[in-house]
Amino acid sequence: MNKLIQGLALLIAGAAGTNTHAAIIISEAAPWSSEYSPIGADWFELTNTGASAVDITGWRMDDGSASFAASVALTGVTTIPAGQSVIFIEGDGSINASFIDNWFGNHPQAKILYENGDTIFAPAELLIGNYDGSNVDLSIHGDGINIYDANGGLQATVSFGQSAMGYTFDYDSCTTGTIPRLSVHWVCGAFAAINSPVLEVGSPGNIAPVPEPETYVLMLAGLGIVSFAAKRRKLATRT
Repeated sequence: MNKLIQGLALLIAGAAGTNTHAAIIISEAAPWSSEYSPIGADWFELTNTGASAVDITGWRMDDGSASFAASVALTGVTTIPAGQSVIFIEGDGSINASFIDNWFGNHPQAKILYENGDTIFAPAELLIGNYDGSNVDLSIHGDGINIYDANGGLQATVSFGQSAMGYTFDYDSCTTGTIPRLSVHWVCGAFAAINSPVLEVGSPGNIAPVPEPETYVLMLAGLGIVSFAAKRRKLATRT
């Protein structure tokens, strides 16, 4: 076998055989929600962009101070399934049902009608957890979120500037894949909270799927093999 093909085959085998850790990202944040929303509590969202579930037992969060010692526990959810998001609301969980009603209507499966005629539904398995502690209040004047595993390893981090009241800092799954980007009504899955008396725009519970790095490796390796095989066939027809 040609060395190039051998090398590409090894690359594919290595990528496919690697025990990858699904990527956890901070995909949304609403630092204004405690002051502006009728919910009266800030919230943020974690998303598992990988192909396997991630156990977050013992994971903790801190704000922009980035101190594991000052962090507080993430409660209510121990596993984030592949491709799913979890909303973490500040507090003891007593307002979780009100959060669902505020954003999605009286039932978590309520249909959301878009201005352009498209429709979406609230996530079928809407996962909500909590965090609590006076030292981790998110500031509307600029702050950050840091996520740690049980051993203090930093798993995700993000910072954001001054808040625009009612518009979440949202993961930009449509373009750059970065946060912060302010949610835009009817763009990238963002919508206005159905029952809120004030304008709240975001996409809690759902983002577009994001390929993991090894997906690109496999794709590029496959394209390399196809390209090489095409060249070999072309040369063979000339001889």
